[in-house]
Amino acid sequence: MTRQDISEYIRIQYPSENEGCEWKEYKNLQNSLCGHEGDDVVSYVSAISNMNGGTIVIGVKDKTLEIIGIQNFGNYSIESAKAKIAEKCRNLPIENLNINELKAEDTGEIVWILTIPKHKAKLPVYAHNKAWQRIGDSLIEMKGERQAAILSELEITDDWSVQIVDNASINDLDPDAIEKARKEYIIRNPYRKAEILAWDNIKFLNKAKVTINGKITRAALVLLGKEESEYLLNPYVACIRWSLRSIGAMQNKDYEILSIPLLLSIDRLYNKVRNVKYRLVQPDSLFPDEMLRYDMFNIREPLNNAIAHQDYTKCARIEVVEFEDSHIIFQNHGVFLPQSVENVVTKDCPESVYRNRFLVEAMRNLNMIETEGGGIKKMFIKQRVRLFPMPEYDFADGKVRVTITGKVIDENFARILTENPNISLEEIMLLDKVQKQKLISDEQAAYLRKKKFIEGRKPLFYLAHKVVSKTKDIGLKSQYIKNRSFDDEYFMKMIVEYIKKFGQASRKDIDDLIKNKLSDVLNERQKNNKIDYQLKKLKKAGIVRFSEDKFWILA
Repeated sequence: MTRQDISEYIRIQYPSENEGCEWKEYKNLQNSLCGHEGDDVVSYVSAISNMNGGTIVIGVKDKTLEIIGIQNFGNYSIESAKAKIAEKCRNLPIENLNINELKAEDTGEIVWILTIPKHKAKLPVYAHNKAWQRIGDSLIEMKGERQAAILSELEITDDWSVQIVDNASINDLDPDAIEKARKEYIIRNPYRKAEILAWDNIKFLNKAKVTINGKITRAALVLLGKEESEYLLNPYVACIRWSLRSIGAMQNKDYEILSIPLLLSIDRLYNKVRNVKYRLVQPDSLFPDEMLRYDMFNIREPLNNAIAHQDYTKCARIEVVEFEDSHIIFQNHGVFLPQSVENVVTKDCPESVYRNRFLVEAMRNLNMIETEGGGIKKMFIKQRVRLFPMPEYDFADGKVRVTITGKVIDENFARILTENPNISLEEIMLLDKVQKQKLISDEQAAYLRKKKFIEGRKPLFYLAHKVVSKTKDIGLKSQYIKNRSFDDEYFMKMIVEYIKKFGQASRKDIDDLIKNKLSDVLNERQKNNKIDYQLKKLKKAGIVRFSEDKFWILA
């Protein structure tokens, strides 16, 4: 995008300031992200979240929308900025916080667009220990009536799936789907097999909590409805779109729309997936393990979860995108109701809050989802056994996206799992994030550091010597040394020695001397900032100075 493209995009997407949209210059993000209360980014995040959520556009001139660009990021990357906002904004639903970076190709100016989620029911969002709200162009500490309104919000929403479809009858349900439902119900209740087989369809569906007193619910149509009865759900949509793509391609090689009854469409979709055999060579073994690329459970579980937790009021399809010989993405509309995936995986009790409560209960009775609520945890365990990357969850844009990878991406991480069998599932999830350079909280970092699993400084952590040394892998050990890098004194000594030998040094000379020796966990901007810091430190100590002809020389 050019500077003009960015300007036009912002004018179209965010044309006016209101309680859900704010334009800010914030050229110096280092001081503006978390600075003066009532005037910094985190204060505006609190105010916008305490209404209905919204957007902050950073790097544009207030009133005119002229592109100014962020000129001083300090130490902030997108991930570290999100981490700081999450740290300073208590109660913010951080899983739906998003930062989109727009960079002008012609001028280099950078604009950030912060998408801010709405507060959770009964939980105002605080910054600087105050809950904020916006009045006109100003922020004020939240008024009593607004706080009362938030505290009185209902946490439980209406259940879309329990509603009776007045003009529907049992004749609108698919006989094959009913027969399969009965078989699955018997699997769930084997001790009642003879009794279940004696029930007629109406009694069975009532007992399975799919219908109510013989009346057809939306849940019944979603799971068991005939394809030609789909119009009874209008304007709502209950179908799955499967797409097949090559890695890096935007266009589909193949696709299919799978309609109701979704109970049968799940099997049809599973048969569409190219679940070919995968050969994994274990470390220190001459014989490869042969397995299917995807565990059957790890296809069915995220798909069934998408059906159970889809926000059908959005009138959108459930999406399943298969990337050849690599990974599958499952997507449904609706925010992720539990606090975090980590909580779901590590808790010993199931979640108790559901969007489609009637549908979820019916799916449990028909053996579609885990009764004990441990399905997500089981997915992580199955990936761990295969030495594959952990499932990835993305909660941006009010959707839930689950990525299941069907191969070893990082052989070094696979070796870590092999050589450290006593690492718990919770610890593996955190180490997986560190290896992928994903965001972890201060508490999680403290825990991993205490266990001596990580080294480095926030947000640039890397796997520690204790974890790496057990793998006996030269490449991984070399990467550890590269990550650890050297201290500032070493690099400053190199700069001084260079200037002594050659009399002067341009900034490019210094970059060429040092950059490739800096830690691989630093990005390009962070490497530049580190060199800036070293030069400033040398200048302040009176060792070097910047000459009039723009060279660094000895002072």
